[in-house]
Amino acid sequence: MNTASPPSAALDRALAAAVDAYRARHPASARQLELAAEVLPGGNTRSVLFQAPFPLAMVRGQGCRLWDADGHEYLDALGEFTAGLYGHSAAPIHQAIVEALAGGISLSSHTLREVELAREIVQRFPAMELLRFTNSGTEANLLALAAAVAHTGRRKVLVFEGAYHGGVLSFGGAAGAVNVPHDWLMAPYNDLDAVRAHVQRDGAALAAILVEPMLGAGGCIPGEAAFLQGLRQLADDCGALLIFDEVMTSRLAIGGRQSLLGIRPDLTTLGKYFGGGLSFGAFGGRREVMQRFDPRRADALGHAGTFNNNVLSMAAGLAGLRQLWTPAAVDALNQRGERLRARCNALFDARGLALQASGLGSLMTLHPTRRPLRNAADLAGCDGRVRDLLYFALLERGVFMARRGMTALSLPFGDAEVDTFVAALDDALAAHAAVLPAATIEARSAP
Repeated sequence: MNTASPPSAALDRALAAAVDAYRARHPASARQLELAAEVLPGGNTRSVLFQAPFPLAMVRGQGCRLWDADGHEYLDALGEFTAGLYGHSAAPIHQAIVEALAGGISLSSHTLREVELAREIVQRFPAMELLRFTNSGTEANLLALAAAVAHTGRRKVLVFEGAYHGGVLSFGGAAGAVNVPHDWLMAPYNDLDAVRAHVQRDGAALAAILVEPMLGAGGCIPGEAAFLQGLRQLADDCGALLIFDEVMTSRLAIGGRQSLLGIRPDLTTLGKYFGGGLSFGAFGGRREVMQRFDPRRADALGHAGTFNNNVLSMAAGLAGLRQLWTPAAVDALNQRGERLRARCNALFDARGLALQASGLGSLMTLHPTRRPLRNAADLAGCDGRVRDLLYFALLERGVFMARRGMTALSLPFGDAEVDTFVAALDDALAAHAAVLPAATIEARSAP
């Protein structure tokens, strides 16, 4: 499997020209970073949003559209890294927040909506027999791991190369330098034999296997059904808890990817859109595990969080699930995502380019390779300049996505927006055909 690479200097020149054009079109965003750098390290308070030469400063959003500080309008194909499922300012969520504000923001006690939202989630995720709220997916995963350690009395945790479970639970690249100090074991994704070897050696000390049913930040690489089902069996064999991080993949079906695969994890973590676009996280699972957090018990595990049950997230989340994220809406959005990914791959095939769109449903990532993708190692050697060039080219054509190639569709992103995305991508490919890598005999990953 080979890729016929264009001359490196030509690609460098094309990327430099794209960056120069970006600088020229966005002086207000450049100035905003200068101001931010006076009070924030690097002008940044969320690492994933930074990019060279400077990030865009967005000032407004509506539906699936964004406007930056220089007045440019974009089709929002990023969807806040999956958290923006409902788009910007959906009417039912806006109304729910206004009504909640009228009743007081911080009520210093239990509230009514938290019970309703919890019940709504449990109905969709039967494996979450009991659950607790947090402020983010990161917190949800931290608490799920704490629950597993307390329940099993063990310390080791098995994770996967390229996985991302939050800001201090990252297993790809330098970000792991700030990881919390669990006793980590690491295996390649989609490699059940490697997991089996770990279990055979360390199973008696293993508290949990933590896995995304599809690598999200790691490139939208789906977990194979046999792999994920095998993890269930291996966890049972050694007495570890299987934790499904469905912070991203929960949007693939009304009950998450676990419902599509018929797998019942011991614990599930959620986040992102379940708060209706506001701060939110949740972890839950088997009753006997989660009951350890019952404060009526003498041996109860503590779980603090001033804003765990904040009325705005509870209200927005409830409105989103009940009024917007219906089974019909779930199916329609994921079908649109499948069509978009298929059309992108058809463009790459027609032009003979070493590019592919991987993912499931409404989630996908563009990769500068045609080799099959099963784990993080399969992305080794990909030329990041190609992805950067396409990012800037699509921005210039009014499409906003993650620089790493990720897109996450929102409910307002309809068939017309799919057409807009594909047309912009086709035009960008045509404009830069001479410097994009040509495919030779590589076979693309299955869609």
